[in-house]
Order: sequence, then structure tokens, then C-alpha cells
Amino acid sequence: MALLAAANWDPGVFPEPGRLDVHRGDRHHVGFGYGVHQCLGQNLARLELEIAFSTLFARIPTLRVAVPVDELPYTYEGLLFGLHELPVTW
Repeated sequence: MALLAAANWDPGVFPEPGRLDVHRGDRHHVGFGYGVHQCLGQNLARLELEIAFSTLFARIPTLRVAVPVDELPYTYEGLLFGLHELPVTW
């Protein structure tokens, strides 16, 4: 069985796939499904994230990660991958 989430880590499609780049703009990922199985709410989710992040950074412009990026604790649990926690300061 192919691991669907691995598709988002293909360096042939995504330059530096392990680096968070909010300006990347590529929509070739499978985070919201693919083809007829695409999430109907994906555009709403993107809009909500855009509003939430722009509001957060407008209200707290000095917000930044509190530890070096290479020290961030990641979670690798089967099909899930992501940050275990994100300590911030301002």
C-alpha cells in the first residue's frame, strides 16, 4: 500500500519539501485529496487559515519561534507527521 502522505515529500515536485514555506504557492500536494475525492471545503479552509494567520501576525507582529528551528520536536506516528509543539515568543 502506498503511503499517500509521502507524495507531499517528493523533492522532484517540491523544492526542499521538509522546509515550511508559506509563500510556496504550489497546489500539487494531496493534503485535500485528489480528483473526485477532493475536499469540498478546501477553499474555505484556505481562506480561514489566511484570515487567522494575517490577523495573528497583525496583532502580534513580533511573534517568532522561541527555539532554533532544528530543535523543534516532531511527531512521527504512523500516518501522522507534524510538530509536537511550537514554542513561540514575542
